[in-house]
Amino acid sequence: MEQHRTRPPHHGPRRGAPLPPQGRRGVPAPARSVNASRPVGNGGPQRRPPAPLRGTAPLVQAVGHPGFRLTGLGGGLFCGAVMLALGCLDRLLFGASLTVYGVLFLPVCALTALWMRGGDLAAAPLVAPIAFATGLLAVADGDSGLAGRVVGLVTTLATQAGWLYAGTLVAGLIAIVRRLRMMRRRAAQRRRTA
Repeated sequence: MEQHRTRPPHHGPRRGAPLPPQGRRGVPAPARSVNASRPVGNGGPQRRPPAPLRGTAPLVQAVGHPGFRLTGLGGGLFCGAVMLALGCLDRLLFGASLTVYGVLFLPVCALTALWMRGGDLAAAPLVAPIAFATGLLAVADGDSGLAGRVVGLVTTLATQAGWLYAGTLVAGLIAIVRRLRMMRRRAAQRRRTA
C-alpha cells in the first residue's frame, strides 16, 4: 500500500532563525583562533588562581600552592614512590629504623593531600596506607624467601599501625579542610553572582 505525503517538499530557506556561518552554503566558516575557546571579558566563568596564604613564608606558600595538582592516581604514585625511596634511604642511613620511617610518613601524607586536585581529594586518605605498605618493603625485616618477607611485612604493619593511622588521619583532615574551603568559596561565588 502506498502512503501519500501530506506536506509538499520544501526546498527554500527555512523561516525563523538564520543558520550559523558554518551551516550556510557558499559562505566560508570564520577561522578559529587559538584563544577562541577562552571566555572574553565577563562572558563566562573564569577560574581564579588560589589566593596566596597571607602572612606566611614564601616556602610555606610554595608548598601549599604548587604550580601543579595531582590526580588520584598521580597522588598514589607520588606517595608510594616517595615512601619507597624514603624506606630505602632509611635502611641505608639509619639501619631500617621504623620510628624514622613513621615520622617521615606524616609529611608525605600531608603533601599528598595538599597537592591533590579538588575533585580527587577523597583519594588522599586511601593512598596513604598503600604507600606506607609500599615503603615498608624496604624497611621490614624478614627471613629469606618470599614467605619470610611477607611475614615480616605483616608483622611490621601490625606493630607500626599507630604511624599508619596517624598519617591517614593527617591526609584525611587536610582533605576535609580543603573540601570545606572549596565549598565555602563556591557558595560565596554563587551569592556574588546572584
